[in-house]
Amino acid sequence: MRAPEFWSGGSGGGLAPMLLSPVSALYAAATARRMARAGWQAPVPVICCGNATAGGAGKTTLALDLGRRLSNRGIGTHFLLRGYGGRIKHATRVDPAIHDSTAVGDEALLLAAERPTWVAADRAAGAQAAIAAGAQTIVMDDGLQNPTLAKDLSLLVVDGSYGFGNGRIIPAGPLREPVHAAAARCRAAVLIGPDETNALAQLPPGLPVLRARLRPGPEAELLAGQPVFAFCGIANPRKFFSTLQEAGVFLAGKQSYADHYPFDEGDLRDLLAEADSLRATPVTTRKDFVRIPPAFRNRVTVVTVRLEWEEPAEIEGLLDPLAGSIPMPA
Repeated sequence: MRAPEFWSGGSGGGLAPMLLSPVSALYAAATARRMARAGWQAPVPVICCGNATAGGAGKTTLALDLGRRLSNRGIGTHFLLRGYGGRIKHATRVDPAIHDSTAVGDEALLLAAERPTWVAADRAAGAQAAIAAGAQTIVMDDGLQNPTLAKDLSLLVVDGSYGFGNGRIIPAGPLREPVHAAAARCRAAVLIGPDETNALAQLPPGLPVLRARLRPGPEAELLAGQPVFAFCGIANPRKFFSTLQEAGVFLAGKQSYADHYPFDEGDLRDLLAEADSLRATPVTTRKDFVRIPPAFRNRVTVVTVRLEWEEPAEIEGLLDPLAGSIPMPA
């Protein structure tokens, strides 16, 4: 479903959030009770890429970056996530050859393309399965509000263009819990993009902030100066569209859908017809591409993104103690 417009209101969003505030109080109390439970302590380091809001903030992009950095150190890294939107709930290793987004969710397929990836509603069970399969460290995509697995390093991901929305708790706003509660369980915040909403002012003063931005992949360079028709079903479509424009791509048209939108053949026929009418190349994100019916994928160009750190040594410094605790083979 698409997030309500009032969730992004800087002044609180008007009347609707006020009317929903009693439900928000119950939601926040339930989250606090759940988070008071102790989780299973894994015998390997567990890193969590989480956020305080519902929807995307860049957690998967950060998880992919951390996975590459750990693997570059020779550490066997496995990804772990719930598999939002997928029907599989028990601990399962993702196999892109047999699983699709309806089975494991779209993020799981992106992660599995690079490293061993597990989906599990019970994160402790997923971690146990990963460790039995040889994981030396586990990187969680989301899970900051899941208490079943203890974390050794949690990072609070903040989308600079969205921040914390109207600052209210679900359903009055996008927050899963108060910002201070989420930040208290994190070693640092990762701000992706400029802080357009003054979100950093809501963080505890002593919390380190690492800054990064999204950089488009080489596909964008090939499209520079050409007309494209961009479409996506992600939490913050504006971020994808602006990334394309910053890369010099001419945005002839665009279409956004709700986050995790399940594209069907009718959608693709309409989208491709619109692109043809504009004489533009249809483009989308990697996350959306895995939800496109296979018969249409050869008609759509994927534009990837990666993180570019302002100070790469800062994120490496956070990983150093965890990497040093892992026994390496002789």
